[in-house]
Amino acid sequence: MVALIGFAMIVAIVFLLLKGKMSPIVVLTLIPAIAALLLGFGPVEIADFIKDGVKTTTSNGILFIFSVIYFGVMSDTGMFDVIVQKLVKLAGNNVIAVTVATALIATIAHLDGTTATTVLITIPALYPVYKKMKIDTRILLCLTGACMGVMNLLPWGGPVARAATVLSMDANDLWHIMIPVQILGLIANIAVAVLLGMFAIKHGAGQGKGEEITVDEKAQQEEEALRRPKLLIFNLVLTVALLAVLSTGVVTSYVAFLVALSIGLAVNYPDLKLQDKLIKKHAPAALIISATLFSAGAMVGVFDGTGMLTEMANVIISFVPSFMGQYLHIIFGILALPLGLCIGTDAYFYGIMPLVIEVGSTYGIDPLSTACAMIIGKNLALMVSPLVPATYLATGLTDVELKDHMKFSIPIYWGVSVVMLIVAVFLGVVPLH
Repeated sequence: MVALIGFAMIVAIVFLLLKGKMSPIVVLTLIPAIAALLLGFGPVEIADFIKDGVKTTTSNGILFIFSVIYFGVMSDTGMFDVIVQKLVKLAGNNVIAVTVATALIATIAHLDGTTATTVLITIPALYPVYKKMKIDTRILLCLTGACMGVMNLLPWGGPVARAATVLSMDANDLWHIMIPVQILGLIANIAVAVLLGMFAIKHGAGQGKGEEITVDEKAQQEEEALRRPKLLIFNLVLTVALLAVLSTGVVTSYVAFLVALSIGLAVNYPDLKLQDKLIKKHAPAALIISATLFSAGAMVGVFDGTGMLTEMANVIISFVPSFMGQYLHIIFGILALPLGLCIGTDAYFYGIMPLVIEVGSTYGIDPLSTACAMIIGKNLALMVSPLVPATYLATGLTDVELKDHMKFSIPIYWGVSVVMLIVAVFLGVVPLH
């Protein structure tokens, strides 16, 4: 009975999240609570489950609030724009240099972990260059998505924070484990950029005159008012110092972001009204993500408190051939990208991952290994999934049909994800068994 209600709860959560009929906050809080009531637990007991679960997400939720606002403010100062312009200028009329510059720009732009921001920084800046040089804009989309997927392994990236919530650990600690795999992924993306540049040249890129694209001067003027070009060096040093502190782990991640944000605002915008305006501008996105994390913690608390996951795992184990059990995490690591295309981020991490982790644990697989394997492919599916709003933003800005983007990019993304998984196994981040 416990397992049956648990499976029904998972199906309900995944179904509602896929349909988009309710906020993830509502789904992840109410459905587990209803399931617990059906199992005979009282309101006070359920409240305690939720409280225990939310406690495990506090640091990650606070991290999201300050990290999203920090990188949003840095974007307002024009720090990313200056880097983009320099890289585009260095690339010149060399097709391969342009594709490599695309990978570098998308990588840097996704430091904030926000998909829409990365799309709006990368694509509008490079789209005119691609049209002028007659480079297939599917390449622009593909490289942007690949770099976003690898950079999303940062601790303030949604997937890592969600996986850390399921594991009841700090997102920064999980990132430290994944750093070698992330570095390999970044190198793989540069290699892909070179190969796609060669592909573009073979198909006529860089030959003859392409299209000239006009820019919206009014929008540029509005953005210029917030730019701080004279403080570029300061902002770069501040951001590099912040990343250095985060990589060492000497200070709690959200404390580092809080201090960096305060310094950045004080130096760039020493005016109360302007500071309030910028915080209010970026706070909604930060608070929605954080609130979702807290509600996910509530779900995990109910999972643990009621013992549903254990009972569900026992049922699944009876159907899994014993010789496959010890490789369950590898199997799901390989299937992570196609699963990520079909299942939304919240449904994947809060519905599928806990169950796979529980089943894997019965075969002696470390929950951390399962989570690491499942994160890689899901991240690469980010910008090619029809369930991600930023995918439509990107395809719209490049005037590419979603089906064309998927046909072109999915094989490349899957290849990169499998290579990263193999390296993760080789380095011991994801032990084979």
